[in-house]
Amino acid sequence: MAGKRSSKTRDWADYQERSSSPKRLAIDTEISKDVPNSASANISTSGAAPCDEYGAKDYSVLLTLKLDHSTRPLWVAPDGHIFLESFSPVYRHARDFLIAIAEPVCRPEHIHEFQLTSYSLYAAVSVGLQTENIIHYLSVLSKTTIPPGIVEYIKLCTLSYGKVKLVLKHNRYFVESIYPDVMQSLLKDDVIQSTRLIRSEEEEALIVEQAATKKQPLQFGAKPPPGGEPGLSKEDSQDSNLESTSVPNDIYDYLERMDRDEEDQDEQKEVLSFEIDQEHLEILQKRCIELEYPLLAEYDFRNDTVNPDINIDLKPTTILRPYQEKSLRKMFGNGRARSGVIVLPCGAGKTLVGVTAACTVRKRCMVLCTSAVAVEQWWSQFKLWSNIDMSVVCRFTSDAKDKPSPNTSIAISTYSMVSYTQKRAWDSQQVMDFLQNREWGVKIFSKYRTR
Repeated sequence: MAGKRSSKTRDWADYQERSSSPKRLAIDTEISKDVPNSASANISTSGAAPCDEYGAKDYSVLLTLKLDHSTRPLWVAPDGHIFLESFSPVYRHARDFLIAIAEPVCRPEHIHEFQLTSYSLYAAVSVGLQTENIIHYLSVLSKTTIPPGIVEYIKLCTLSYGKVKLVLKHNRYFVESIYPDVMQSLLKDDVIQSTRLIRSEEEEALIVEQAATKKQPLQFGAKPPPGGEPGLSKEDSQDSNLESTSVPNDIYDYLERMDRDEEDQDEQKEVLSFEIDQEHLEILQKRCIELEYPLLAEYDFRNDTVNPDINIDLKPTTILRPYQEKSLRKMFGNGRARSGVIVLPCGAGKTLVGVTAACTVRKRCMVLCTSAVAVEQWWSQFKLWSNIDMSVVCRFTSDAKDKPSPNTSIAISTYSMVSYTQKRAWDSQQVMDFLQNREWGVKIFSKYRTR
């Protein structure tokens, strides 16, 4: 028995063997071609901190402690790790900021650890955070000075990200940017030039438009009654009272200014754009990645007059929790919907978030799930939270094949149903033809990370 390996040890050994196989390495090499160079950049750790006999690192020789460090909630290490005090009065603000720019590593009771990565910084830019905002607010929250290597890493990963958008409006695709030098740089590329769609001589030059004026903020669900805000614990209320007296003013002032800048960043600026041939979208996206300008996908659903609106809204009794509303505000901005991933813990109400997103866009919606049971759950959640006429909600599974009609507004199916490549039965093929020949304004992929 002494020589027998545990199942976990065997699984880890098998994983290492598969990961190091030539076939696996070849696949990883091929995938890396479609990843920006900055995504594989490493944080500079020049002048690494010395370690003591227990392996603990001494950063006192590299970082300068601020005089008011006791009121600041976090440390930023030269290797990109960030340590947050969960007992700090400003913990909730700092936590939300770190979730936006970094990946969580571990969260014990008193100290939470995060890690800066190129992809987490790209996600931060995609929701509107600017390079200078990230660096400045991180400095405001930190107990010490920010290591120069961290500053350079943030600039490397964010300066070119978020500057170019791929916008779908009026059923046409446009590349948009408020940076003339970036647009000129892209148009000088032969591959990108070949993807342009020029309908007239006037469109050979860039289309110049005034940025859309600030739109009325979106309201998700009904407002909770006074004192009955869901998701706000007694401890949170106490923390809110403590924050007003224990936190430096610069933390609050800059947080408010950063949120305001995020809402107003596209105002009072001219937007440059050019149209793209839909058949060349993949070529365009891949080439922009190679040029270090990955595209942020947005859908101008409010100005979409081609696809009809559907009659759907949340019931007056539907109330979203604060974190659900916050996740939706990251998806919607200035009358547009961003393409992305919403990650919430199990039982946090992701289905309600998806239903609310469909009610906000109000275009035909397709939902893909992992199983027939999940399809029934989504069907019941649309019935529970929205006022949609359930006769226009169709389920397509092996057990439930609701007959589609021209009025069908919401289709719910499984990944296996739509990805099946063998010959189908006649009725199943009719369903697939219906799904493929319709224009869908919203596609919700439920638990796609497990697929």
